[in-house]
Amino acid sequence: MRQTFDVADKLFDLYHRIYRLVNDCMTEQGVSLARSKFLYFLSRLGPCRSTDLACALNFAPRTVTEAIDGLERDKLVVRQPDPEDRRAKIVSITDMGTTVLMAAENPKKEIINEIFTALDDEQLKQLSDIIEALARKADEISKRSADEPAKRTA
Repeated sequence: MRQTFDVADKLFDLYHRIYRLVNDCMTEQGVSLARSKFLYFLSRLGPCRSTDLACALNFAPRTVTEAIDGLERDKLVVRQPDPEDRRAKIVSITDMGTTVLMAAENPKKEIINEIFTALDDEQLKQLSDIIEALARKADEISKRSADEPAKRTA
């Protein structure tokens, strides 16, 4: 059982190390990893409400609003009135936002590729299979946890 916790600690530590490396290289290009997530989803979703972005990213609406405020200040996104609901705003990535996002993607890919050169093709496949198995189990536990309160109130 103890080995499980050691492996989990190593996995968390590795995640944080990779995150810091990727974030640092992207920040040098003008956008942090966190901010790039917003820009990436806006580039894929197209213009949308901040609530749509919050759902896509699974973030609290307040978090999204604060991030959009900063991105707008830096001219990476723009807010415009929603023609269907005058209380809402539509958020769009700007040309500058697209340029910054594209510039940051190459160093991100280079760092990730370099890190994963530590594995041969078979090890990479095994790691992918392991991650998928752990993700399925996490989803199963999450679903079970979400269903339990519903069973108690029924």
